[in-house]
Amino acid sequence: MNGSATPGVAPQLADGTAAGTWVLDPAGSAAEFRVRHFWGAITVRGTLGSMAGQATVSPDGTVTGQISFDARSLDTGHKQRDKHLRSADFFHTDEHPQAVLTVTSARPAGPDGLGCEGVLDVAGHARPVAFTAHIQEATARAVVLTAELQVDRAEFGMTWSPLHMASMTALGTVRARLTRA
Repeated sequence: MNGSATPGVAPQLADGTAAGTWVLDPAGSAAEFRVRHFWGAITVRGTLGSMAGQATVSPDGTVTGQISFDARSLDTGHKQRDKHLRSADFFHTDEHPQAVLTVTSARPAGPDGLGCEGVLDVAGHARPVAFTAHIQEATARAVVLTAELQVDRAEFGMTWSPLHMASMTALGTVRARLTRA
């Protein structure tokens, strides 16, 4: 991809300059989640520390990709809560150590966005997702994308919430830096 800040996605996909394989740079990438708790009084925030992935841009501009998050690396800053989040009540990391976001289709959405469709696979449950990835930076060698996904925890079997004190809606934010392979 040419240019810098907001490059104009459609022309670069259409003319083939972005074609190739792009690999996730873990040092320049981050994944966070947040859930409202105690009936909305506080927000529990956490990170997924380990991730890997890649994207492919075909000569015709078709974009696909996948990011894998090590669910065992989740960290909310509270050891007991983290242990519970790794249990079968939530991520069930003993049987499903990875959460995987697969993008099956991405198309230009405005000058600096990609409308993405795909599948989110967490705790043994795969569900379709749609979101917009915003291009923060783009050069011929690297691109930085950010995206926010709103997820219904119940769709992934994460229904634990005594007295219904935790929201069933979780928000995930991903910052992905990809470099040409």
